Amino acid sequence: MNAHRINFIILVSIILASCTDNETTTTLDEELQTLMEHASPTGSVDYYVLPQSDDYANIPNQDPHNPITKEKVALGKMLFFETGLAQKAKNPVCMETYSCSSCHIPQKGFLPGRFQGIADGAEGFGYLGSNRTMVDGYTEYDLDAQGNRPLSVMNVAYVTNTLWAGLFGANDLNVGTQSNWVGLAEVNKTGYYGLEAQNIEGFNLHRLDINEKVLYEYGYDKMFDAAFPTVAKVVRYSPTTASFAMGAYLRTILTNRAPFQAYLKGDEQALTEQQKEGAKIFFSKGQCTKCHTSPSFSAMDFFSLGTKDMYEIGGLNTSENDPRIRGRGMFTGAQKDMFKFKVPQLYNLRSYVTFFHGSSKTSIEDVVEFKNRAKSENKFVADAEVPLKELNLTEMEKLALVDFLRNALYDPEMDRYMPSSVLSGNCFPNNDSKSAYDLHCR
Repeated sequence: MNAHRINFIILVSIILASCTDNETTTTLDEELQTLMEHASPTGSVDYYVLPQSDDYANIPNQDPHNPITKEKVALGKMLFFETGLAQKAKNPVCMETYSCSSCHIPQKGFLPGRFQGIADGAEGFGYLGSNRTMVDGYTEYDLDAQGNRPLSVMNVAYVTNTLWAGLFGANDLNVGTQSNWVGLAEVNKTGYYGLEAQNIEGFNLHRLDINEKVLYEYGYDKMFDAAFPTVAKVVRYSPTTASFAMGAYLRTILTNRAPFQAYLKGDEQALTEQQKEGAKIFFSKGQCTKCHTSPSFSAMDFFSLGTKDMYEIGGLNTSENDPRIRGRGMFTGAQKDMFKFKVPQLYNLRSYVTFFHGSSKTSIEDVVEFKNRAKSENKFVADAEVPLKELNLTEMEKLALVDFLRNALYDPEMDRYMPSSVLSGNCFPNNDSKSAYDLHCR
């Protein structure tokens, strides 16, 4: 056989192999498209496309009392990171040392950089929030420490009633629950939606304030004027308007630059073959979309998965008597709601330090394995109450699913939602001396 004929055969083989590869890719994309359309409530993959952060008209679940404007977003963005709001610390040593972002760090998926969020009563930042300890002069019971790991504020536009228990907001799931609007939930009597109600209560709970120092020494009065020009001046500068601004800002925090978002818009090269296989598992055998139903893969539903609670892994100021571990049942008091927690969103899990309400898992692999096993690890939840069924995923399927969750749903540019500085000039997200050293901001 001469050299020309050999070269011709090799060339034909390469072309045939290339065609085969293209057919496989096309088939995989078509299979995934069909699965997504089947899972989508609208029958279209466009359902899963997140809006652009400045496309205010298409950001869902806005409180009619608080339509989004760019001026509110600008103010809310500053206030969320402003340590100058910490005007009511339990002890003067912690005045102006923490902020909302102490427990919602953008680079950590807008979550704490450790297993438990602590605002007032703690110091230090470490690497992206990994090292935060109790301040001398505080006791454990003085701490503003969270009994459950906070939920991320990413894609919170798809949440109507907030917290793991869904207790905030007069809207949606809480319509008809007026008899339970006591304690923290009393703010629901304002008629505001979940984000607005939670933010208002948060000012009191997290010992923040809008006072003359914040307004006139730091200069936030002008931003309030721009954001709320039609609100009477006697009520314009308050935790309520500040909470409205934060609510507007938080709804714009959308993970719309993740590779999966590009794929949904037609870029078939945005995902690897393994990630596409993982997406197929996600939308089919993994049964993920049975619970994670919204465009951000969250849901306003509550389930008792049987994961461990914060007190079991060393959380401060919490115990097995902490009402927060009862989930939705803490709010409604109904036995059917006990130990049921809201379905969280699934973007940027790669940034998370811990998972589930009690920070009981420390990797995406752990989460997938837990759901694959479908067994309770919580003494208050029987196996029969866990809504999951054993999935029998193979090792290859688990690897593909983890790749999809870790990388395809990862937006790498969350720092675009941070200000470069705040008006006080303070360090942020924390402003104590140890944090300032860790942050290299002084």
